[in-house]
Amino acid sequence: MMVLASPRGLSHPEPMTVSDSTLVGKLLIAMPEMSDPRFANTVIYMCAHSDEGGMGLIVNKPQPKVTFAKLLKQMDIPVSVSVRDVRVHYGGPVDHQRGFVLHSNDYASDNGTLDVDDDYRMTATLQVLEDLAKGEGPDVSMMALGYAGWGPGQLEYEIGQNGWLTCAPNDEILFGGDNDGKWAAALKLLGVDPLLLSATAGRA
Repeated sequence: MMVLASPRGLSHPEPMTVSDSTLVGKLLIAMPEMSDPRFANTVIYMCAHSDEGGMGLIVNKPQPKVTFAKLLKQMDIPVSVSVRDVRVHYGGPVDHQRGFVLHSNDYASDNGTLDVDDDYRMTATLQVLEDLAKGEGPDVSMMALGYAGWGPGQLEYEIGQNGWLTCAPNDEILFGGDNDGKWAAALKLLGVDPLLLSATAGRA
């Protein structure tokens, strides 16, 4: 049974003491030489980041055999209208039974909604699924099963080893349907040609 609940530490991150920067609300774009195959060509939206670690959701790896309607049925949530197509994604390798809804800032549940930045929020309660099943809820959204997590200093180390690039997100990358093209599109936001980047990474 899938559970919607925030993992430990998903309150607003405290100001970082190790660094003056935070990656909350940013995209992580995997570099071509990413050594971990679970994150190859991934784009991750960072929901929390502090000196205690980080948490984000992969936004370009859909779950091909899982539909939103099927999840609602599995959780015995009645559907009173034609439910919009909320895409279900593989959010990361941690806690696959946990569900998270990333969405626009026009919605908040009674509890369990995290204001990530001015434009986007994340909700991890049954209420958001019930509202979506009633034709209510956020204007745009995507659902992730599982999440990507880092311990203290781990993500900073990976960035220092050229494992990730970072940039600001947009709606198309977070919620658009072209999952195969999101990695290249995110790189282009930085003015990076993915073909040239891949060629450079492949040189001995």
